[in-house]
Amino acid sequence: MAKDLGVAEPGSFTTKDYHDPPPAPLIDPEELAKWSFYRALIAEFIATLLFLYITVLTVIGYKRQIDATHNGDQCGGVGILGIAWAFGGMIFVLVYCTAGISGGHINPAVTFGLFLARKVSLIRAVAYMVAQCLGAISGVGLVKAFQRSYYINYGGGANELQVGYSTGTGLAAEIIGTFVLVYTVFSATDPKRSARDSHVPVLAPLPIGFAVFMVHLATIPITGTGINPARSLGAAVIYNQDKAWDDQWIFWVGPFIGAAIAAFYHQFILRAGAAKALGSFRSGSSHV
Repeated sequence: MAKDLGVAEPGSFTTKDYHDPPPAPLIDPEELAKWSFYRALIAEFIATLLFLYITVLTVIGYKRQIDATHNGDQCGGVGILGIAWAFGGMIFVLVYCTAGISGGHINPAVTFGLFLARKVSLIRAVAYMVAQCLGAISGVGLVKAFQRSYYINYGGGANELQVGYSTGTGLAAEIIGTFVLVYTVFSATDPKRSARDSHVPVLAPLPIGFAVFMVHLATIPITGTGINPARSLGAAVIYNQDKAWDDQWIFWVGPFIGAAIAAFYHQFILRAGAAKALGSFRSGSSHV
C-alpha cells in the first residue's frame, strides 16, 4: 500500500497535494431530501434562462442591425465576433456565479460528460438536464415576448444546418466543438489544477467561457453553433419551424457524443496515464 499514489509511509514524502473526490453514487435518492439539491436546480434553471435571453437577443439584434430593408449596414452591428463573445462571456459570468451552488453546468452535454465520469449521480444529472431545458425555453420565451416582431423576422436564434453544408459536416462540427468545451471543463476543474491554482478564483470559468467563444467562431457559419442541447431545444420550441425541428437531432447527438469522448479521454487516458506513470516512477525510485 505504501506504493499507492498519494499514500506515504511515516516519515516519507509524497508529491500529491490534492485529493480526488470519491465517485458519485449511480443513484442517490438521499439527494431528493436535501435543500441543496433543489437550490442547485434553481440555479441551473435561472442561469440557463439568462444565458439564452442575452445570447438570443444578441443574435436577433445583430440580424436587425444588418438588415438592408431597414437601412441596416452590413458592416455594422456586433458581427459574428460579437455573437461569439456574447456566448462565451455569458458562460464565463454564469459559471463564475453558479459554480459553488450547482457546479455551473448550464448545458446538458456538460452534465452528461460529468455523469459518465461519475462526478454527479444519475438523479442529479437528469434533474439538471430538465432544469436546463426548461430554463432555455423560458429564456427564449422572454425574448419573443419582448421583441415578438423581430424574433419572428430574424429566425428566433434557432440552430439550423446552414446552406451548403452536409449533415455529416454539421454533426462533426457539433461533436468536435462539444469535445473542446467538455474537455476544457474537465481540465479546468481537475482537483490537481484546483489545488495548484486555488489562489486564482476565476481560473475555471475563464477557460470554459473562452472555449465557448472559440468554438462559436469556428462553427457559427456551419450550424449556428449548438454544443448545448438546451440552447438548441429552447430556441426550437419557441421558434417552432420545420427546419429547426428537422435539424434538432444534430444538436443532441453531436454534443452527447462529443461529451462522451471528452469524458473518456480525460478520465481514462490523461488522468489514468498520469497516475500510472507517477506510480511507476515512485516504484522504480524505491530500488535506487
